[in-house]
Amino acid sequence: MSVRLGELLVKAGLISQDQLKEALKSQKESSSKLGETLIKLGFVAEEDITECLSQQFGVPSINLAHFEIDAGVIKLIPADVARKYNILPVNKTGATLTIAMADPTNVFAMDDIKFMTGYNVEPVVASELGIRSAIDNYYGTTSAIELKKVMEDLQNSESADLEVLEEDEDLDVEALAAESEEAPVVKLVNLILTDAIKRGASDIHIEPYEKEFRVRFRVDGILYEVMNPPLKLKDAITSRLKILAKLDISEKRLPQDGRIKLKMKLNEKNKELDFRVSILPTLFGEKIVMRLLDKDNLRLDMTKLGFEPESLAKFEEAIFKPWGMVLVTGPTGSGKTNTLYSALAKVNTPEVNIMTAEDPVEFNLPGINQVQMKEQIGLNFAATLRSFLRQDPNIILVGEIRDFETAEIAIKAALTGHLVLSTLHTNDAPSTINRLMNMGIEPFLVATSVQLIAAQRLVRRICTGCKEEVDLTPQALLNMGYFKEEIGTFKVFKGRGCDKCGNTGYKGRVGLVEVMVMTDVLREMVLSGASAIELKRSAIDGGMFTLRRSGLYKIKEGITTVEEVVRETVL
Repeated sequence: MSVRLGELLVKAGLISQDQLKEALKSQKESSSKLGETLIKLGFVAEEDITECLSQQFGVPSINLAHFEIDAGVIKLIPADVARKYNILPVNKTGATLTIAMADPTNVFAMDDIKFMTGYNVEPVVASELGIRSAIDNYYGTTSAIELKKVMEDLQNSESADLEVLEEDEDLDVEALAAESEEAPVVKLVNLILTDAIKRGASDIHIEPYEKEFRVRFRVDGILYEVMNPPLKLKDAITSRLKILAKLDISEKRLPQDGRIKLKMKLNEKNKELDFRVSILPTLFGEKIVMRLLDKDNLRLDMTKLGFEPESLAKFEEAIFKPWGMVLVTGPTGSGKTNTLYSALAKVNTPEVNIMTAEDPVEFNLPGINQVQMKEQIGLNFAATLRSFLRQDPNIILVGEIRDFETAEIAIKAALTGHLVLSTLHTNDAPSTINRLMNMGIEPFLVATSVQLIAAQRLVRRICTGCKEEVDLTPQALLNMGYFKEEIGTFKVFKGRGCDKCGNTGYKGRVGLVEVMVMTDVLREMVLSGASAIELKRSAIDGGMFTLRRSGLYKIKEGITTVEEVVRETVL
């Protein structure tokens, strides 16, 4: 079908011969269907492909997204058969069954359906993506089907109930280990991990309560409840994850941290994944949070992180300076690590020696010397920084400045010919100055060492599959912070919600960034003891894009929504 579809589209003048060659090459690399590849490359729209096939074979076309199918019709064809042939039953009239197909010439599929159902089969054309999405919608995703089966196995399994042991009871470690190796438990844990990857989750929360046990995924910064495994399996699932993370299954009273490394096949590609595991004892058992560290999600291209052009130019100028301190601030999960790794990737050349002190090391970067902190043996940020200064570094990355000792050594390194990159937890760029001084750093050291501070947040992107315009009053836009002259010069969008984005209206995230360059005026203000509000006012006068202004820019560009910007920023 691939070559035939390509030839049909060329003949219809929808794509050129060169575009077909490029798509076929890309298709081989990604192992996806040709139609899907052409749509992804932006050479042709879904509707064009179905229309072309419809005219060629004299078969009507259908857009499944706008069509409601009766549950009785769906039951006529099993899910595995629908997936095997990529078809969907859409209507039954008398002895005739109408099925949507991406390839209306597939006589084997039609004969199989005819034999299976006893109905005459009539095809209509729909896009491959549309059929796959509709199959997931009507039959449930593959993960959902697997989950249902595993949950049934769990309910029917005759494993003994596991009771929460009191602190003074003896713990039967062997029994716990044996329970954790039972087939349904292993299957369920594997399913939780793989389903999180498929959904693009950044964190998995496994939480025990008095009468329920729940699993939630954080997708694009928002937590969604995905399943409620039986409460009796609480200890078995916890033990299974502890074994995978090489943690002590007999220790249930203290927090533990570990790591799980996995290799899985996704879309015909082998993926290596890291899960950072944190276990915390709560009132009704141990809560587990796993952070997914997926190298494919690590964007090292600074132009795609969300910097406005002027802000990016200032940031790049600062990271190419021979000495000084560049700080990235924001709450946990705001993309600080990604920004710093992107900065390191930009300056990483054979001529420079780059040393990093991290807790934990999230991704391995080739050509960079990364050190993992181990507090229990005294290897903390301060001790590592002291050692770094004897290792002839050009650039030093400190995972986080948490205390006076680390801040003092980092600032001294920045003043003695080293470029120091680090993070802090503050609300915006100007308040970072006061935070350093509150730690005990002298104003003159802060003023002379800091070159630039970038504050950032992550907001959700509007789904491109269901993006639509919304009407907002001029007053509402003015209240958000737009200038009068900007009103009426742009359109505001939001996502309606579709299968592509799980009906949320959002798909993926983008950064809002506030970049404050330490100019001579700001240095003077720091030395004279100016407040964060005064520093902010002066920085804005000097051309700083605030987090809110960065958000307003993204709304104008149609990247995110008003709700997201209001949720993450203040005027």
